[in-house]
Amino acid sequence: MLIEVKDKIISTQIFDRKFVCDLSACKGACCIEGDSGAPVTLEEIDILEESIEAIKPYMREEGIRAVEKSGVFYIDQENDAVTTLLNDKECAFVFFDEQGITKCSIEKAHQEGKIDFKKPISCHLYPIRTKKFEKFEAINYDQWEICKPACACGDKLDVPVFRFLKEPLIRKYGEEFFTELETVDREMKAQKGEF
Repeated sequence: MLIEVKDKIISTQIFDRKFVCDLSACKGACCIEGDSGAPVTLEEIDILEESIEAIKPYMREEGIRAVEKSGVFYIDQENDAVTTLLNDKECAFVFFDEQGITKCSIEKAHQEGKIDFKKPISCHLYPIRTKKFEKFEAINYDQWEICKPACACGDKLDVPVFRFLKEPLIRKYGEEFFTELETVDREMKAQKGEF
């Protein structure tokens, strides 16, 4: 089912589905699986290009080589700008911690105070995917097999997708929009007789 909030068409799955990342189970597989890199905006490409020297100390050698050879992004088969990949598989900005969990060198540089940019909004918003059309923007839940542990964790903790993604939703759309999502959630629960 779809609902409309201002110029956004939103899948009700972001309210119905439960989700909390469980990195100990999935090891950050979303950064190393898939058929293209993470979607990036033109503004984000500029930021990455300007910040690359501050990000490189957190990257693996092969990631640095890939970015130096091809740049921070490429245009994928759907004609979208996405982060550069290694071996047509993992994001060039990936590194692995002591437990073998995938981490983001962009986010690490941000955490260490080297850059102001946290990470591409498409990564921050996952499993929500957005797409702009001429008159509206679509906000959908992206179901992916590798996220089964996150769905199980979300079910256990009873955290809907939109609540798990409060910070990136506010980052992209603002506090007022998130408040509207909370109102929609309450109304949907009232209709179902859930309180």
